Amino acid sequence: MDPDPVPAAPPRPLPGPHPAVGPESQAEAEGADDGTHYPYRVAGGGAELTLLWWRGDGDRTESFAVDGAGRLLAFRDRAALREHCGRAGLSLVDEDDSVLDLRPVGRWVRRGGTPPDQSLLEAWNAFEDLARSLPDGPPLPAQGPLHDSAYEKLFGGTALEPDAGDESWTPEETAAARGFLAAGLRLWEAGAREAVLR
Repeated sequence: MDPDPVPAAPPRPLPGPHPAVGPESQAEAEGADDGTHYPYRVAGGGAELTLLWWRGDGDRTESFAVDGAGRLLAFRDRAALREHCGRAGLSLVDEDDSVLDLRPVGRWVRRGGTPPDQSLLEAWNAFEDLARSLPDGPPLPAQGPLHDSAYEKLFGGTALEPDAGDESWTPEETAAARGFLAAGLRLWEAGAREAVLR
């Protein structure tokens, strides 16, 4: 990601910690499989890491694997990721080579422009999952109706379309989205710095 600083955003309380999916966690100690996991590559903030993402099940929502100390688990390559999942008794869907590139997201946060809606949407979703995984990290802003409407337009693919009328972002929604994504970038950078590489 570009070295320019991202704007500050107000703090918000985060959900409580979720069970870790690392070698020190109870789930791994028992060899339990609590759902399907996927490799998730993220680039930005001077790092490109392969993480382990859990899609959620029942009352538990999507999150990234962390160790017993609450640090992100990152893997040097797919072989290391497969070895970890095999040892932990975790189901791994090992077929997606896509990368979430946060660099254009960072450029949009700082300077505007028109990145693909999809990159902002993927980053928004990833940051929410990251916040659940790293409850002690830099907080995301509290989300209210303005964030909800901004997200819905982003999901619909019309947020940054100038000819979409009421379906494009208002200035207020743009500011809310920019603040949320700026906070998410700070959270990612903090998590990547502390990540445990395997």
